[in-house]
Amino acid sequence: MSWMSSMLSDGDNGSVSSKRVITVLAFILCGVSFMLDQVMGFKADPHLFDAMMYIVIAGLGFTASEKFASKK
Repeated sequence: MSWMSSMLSDGDNGSVSSKRVITVLAFILCGVSFMLDQVMGFKADPHLFDAMMYIVIAGLGFTASEKFASKK
């Protein structure tokens, strides 16, 4: 489980980043919704799925941009 905590921690002080946790949870929910749609024919609300997808995209973008930001 150390790989999970290292994946969710920020690079500055090693604490768990809530931004990364929310992004991972939104990604898992989108994946579960997609699998249920493919396997069981469960149709999620398209607006809700799009909102979760935008949360994942924004979270990944902000997390990636932290790597290029200058550190004081």
